[in-house]
Amino acid sequence: MKNIILFDPVEARAGLLPLTLTRPVALLRHGITTLSEKWQKAIPGTYSYSTQDYLSIKYPMIEAADGDNLFIAGNLHPDRELVDAILSLEPGEALTQGAAIIARRGNGEPQKTKAYEGNPLALNHVWDIFMLNDEALRRDFASLTAGRESQPLSDTCRLIGDPSQLFIEEGATVEGAIINVTKGPVYVGRDAEIMEGACLRGPIALCEHAVVNMGGKIYGATTLGPYCKVGGELNNVVMTGYSNKAHDGFLGNAVIGEWCNLGAGCTASNLKNTYAPVRVWSMAESSFIKTDLQFCGLIMGDHSKAGINTMFNTATVVGVGVNFYGAGFPRTFIPSFTEGSTLGMKPVIMDRFFDTATRMMARRHKELTPVDKEIFITINENIL
Repeated sequence: MKNIILFDPVEARAGLLPLTLTRPVALLRHGITTLSEKWQKAIPGTYSYSTQDYLSIKYPMIEAADGDNLFIAGNLHPDRELVDAILSLEPGEALTQGAAIIARRGNGEPQKTKAYEGNPLALNHVWDIFMLNDEALRRDFASLTAGRESQPLSDTCRLIGDPSQLFIEEGATVEGAIINVTKGPVYVGRDAEIMEGACLRGPIALCEHAVVNMGGKIYGATTLGPYCKVGGELNNVVMTGYSNKAHDGFLGNAVIGEWCNLGAGCTASNLKNTYAPVRVWSMAESSFIKTDLQFCGLIMGDHSKAGINTMFNTATVVGVGVNFYGAGFPRTFIPSFTEGSTLGMKPVIMDRFFDTATRMMARRHKELTPVDKEIFITINENIL
């Protein structure tokens, strides 16, 4: 069995902050599954991660006793051409794309390299998560549903388009919904629920136990991770998991981490009034960077919260462990572990943060572990 180590490319990890503050790059959800889960299906083996030291206490790297490790860049999607190229590597050989090593076999510096001419789907910037989600959803839908039969759609629903583009897993509940698959597939995961009056236009994925509340309007390309609950209007959003935007309000062209909550009426702009390209705060460079994006909404790290009727400006970046509330627009960058309103932000008291996280996670039968706490303390102390 192959020993596979998914590593964090330095530039990609930096470009994917704040989501990669709390997880290896390969554990980002994109499409339906995480990047790691895609690789595990593509190349069976034992998997671990080469990531930041402070994350390694939760995600340790496990090396083969004989040194025959297969290192793969964790920001890449597997495809047949790339998998074949990686599996053809000899010990001491590396696969390169431009100046970057995207895979290598064995420990230490590679003795030989060969150039890869393909064009794999890759996450290099945080906005790639929503920009490339359409392609990722279509690939995952095809992979996860091939040769399988969907559960039947209730006759209380209206399906528009090819029935083969809708897949409902066992235990899912879909009643009184309008589902349009003419623009892309819709995947409804195990024990997920779509309530009455909801309208979905694919490509969309609800992962296990995700919920679309009554009257929700969901446009593709949108991913609702495990146990996410949403309402109102969403357009091209990736919610990693265990996060809620359960009420009215708009969220578009956005990426939301785990254990986040957006209060009732929360709305995030995804387009400037001038229609000009947006600038996005780079946590790695500590400055705003120009992009070619016209649409970019909220980017929010894990365990952050926004109170009722919060208004986020276009391309707002929110770090980890933020608690924002009150009237008015906050700054377009809110640092990790701060709380307050437009009247002023202050550092979060970590014990209070842990209490809140513990209560929220307990609702989903999850535990905030001592290792989790150590990671958050490190992020806070280093102002990451």
